[in-house]
Amino acid sequence: MKQKRWLALVGLTLLVLVLMVTGCGQSAAPVETLADEAGSVVEVKESASIMIAGSDSEVNLVTRLAEVYMIANPHVAIAITGGGSGVGISSLIDGDIDIANSSRPMKEAEEADLKAKQGQDTYAVRFAVDGVAVVVNKDNSVTELTVDQIGAIYRGEITNWSEVGGENLDITLYGRQSTSGTYVFFMEKVVQADYSPEMRNLPGTSDIVESVANDLGGIGYAAIGYATKEGVKAVKVSADEASEAFDPTILENVTSGNYPLTRPLYQFVIGKPSAAILDFLLFEVSEAGQQLVLEEGFYPITSADVDFNKKALQ
Repeated sequence: MKQKRWLALVGLTLLVLVLMVTGCGQSAAPVETLADEAGSVVEVKESASIMIAGSDSEVNLVTRLAEVYMIANPHVAIAITGGGSGVGISSLIDGDIDIANSSRPMKEAEEADLKAKQGQDTYAVRFAVDGVAVVVNKDNSVTELTVDQIGAIYRGEITNWSEVGGENLDITLYGRQSTSGTYVFFMEKVVQADYSPEMRNLPGTSDIVESVANDLGGIGYAAIGYATKEGVKAVKVSADEASEAFDPTILENVTSGNYPLTRPLYQFVIGKPSAAILDFLLFEVSEAGQQLVLEEGFYPITSADVDFNKKALQ
């Protein structure tokens, strides 16, 4: 990270720290992590700065993790900004940041671009699991939907809540901008086509939740950490009409794979991580870090994620 850029951006640390959101306070069994297997995280004595940008779904969670980490490691300064997964990945490719938050995997073309510009490979870490929630106004009578119904709603084929068992009320679509990883995930997993031109594209997840809370006919999609905010509720989602619908705010529904809209959350770095960057990544996947993940309303990584992380963290 170039010193001039850091001096221009480090002031954002205080700004993003006030954005922290209290999570659901759920509990779970101890999580197996690479940091636990290693016995401890690496020791970092020298002053260091880490710049992180990207996924809006991850910004509050990573801010919380960074705050706790910096209390124990005051010689390390971490600044976090959002902007969307695409923004984070582009900034990493350009060498402007140290870690890119992303709610989607990097594309092969993006990895190739990073390799060409930075001369190093991309390394990825999965540090949390997210159940993408479909949220409606808390006073909406609809409590569950199928994936097909949600897709039809976002393609503009279903336009009134009465068509899915609700009141005679027009549906208002809220979604993210195209730089969002959640926008891409939801389009590929649920919509499976272009979004309706009637969808209102908003810059952040908080904007979606706030809009749905103030719109009885509204529907939106959001990272699970936002699904319990005041004024909205997460609908239960089933894979199809013959399947049971599951609530994404219940831990077991996501970790078991029963909830159909589940995804890992990623962080990407240039080259194999070391020093303060490695230490912070190890903290995130440690037992203490995963407890914070739960407290912020997200879910701990799985054994498959632990295996995935070994390339970067061992």
